Amino acid sequence: MTTTISPLIAGNWKMNGTRASLDELTALAGMLTTGEAPRALVVICPPATILAAVARQGASAGIQAGGQDCHPAASGAHTGDLAAGMLADAGAQYVIVGHSERRANHAETDDLVRLKAEAAIGAGLKPIICVGETEAQRDSGQAETIVAGQLAGSIPDAASQHEVIVAYEPVWAIGTGRTPTNDDIAKMHASIRHKLVERFGDKGATVRILYGGSLKPQNAREILQVENVNGGLVGGASLLAKDFYTIISAV
Repeated sequence: MTTTISPLIAGNWKMNGTRASLDELTALAGMLTTGEAPRALVVICPPATILAAVARQGASAGIQAGGQDCHPAASGAHTGDLAAGMLADAGAQYVIVGHSERRANHAETDDLVRLKAEAAIGAGLKPIICVGETEAQRDSGQAETIVAGQLAGSIPDAASQHEVIVAYEPVWAIGTGRTPTNDDIAKMHASIRHKLVERFGDKGATVRILYGGSLKPQNAREILQVENVNGGLVGGASLLAKDFYTIISAV
């Protein structure tokens, strides 16, 4: 982990969670306030239906809230979509854009992801911009090229003046039985850092790069020590307070 960058651990609840899930948030808040003070910023991105409740309930424990997606427009005839300003109004401070599931299931392009990130910045949110290569792309030796292209197309120029976060997801490891090695992670994060510095100079050296590949209590400490890993984007393990706290404590 790059020690000059304060780490961030974000939990992506995906399409999971109802008001009953707030009991886990209460438990997590208790752990964060009674145990050793966390050395990482903690963010939870719940379904939009409980976003306001998470923002309100987590505040006393320093837990920040984020959305899982936003529309690039500020308002309009977009049934079922949420504008970045709406998320901010509900208490969000972050929003995930370009998650691999959105790219795959909704055919989101780098251009669209960039527009969403711009909308997030315009609404005062910090976008967590996701990038990552598929199994076929990795096996063909294109991994770094693909991710470099996603970075170039998905990160707006406004990142030179505003805070953005990059999350690397090794899509090729999802459901394939393959697991990235620490060397795999280090190599990709170093490549991402190089591209950020190349484009944004000193500002690129301070951008958080999160690892988003099945971060769990069992592997968190080891992965979070890898150079240029500045935290994690956590999926399933963030749904359970005990597991998520263990990951947070691994920083």
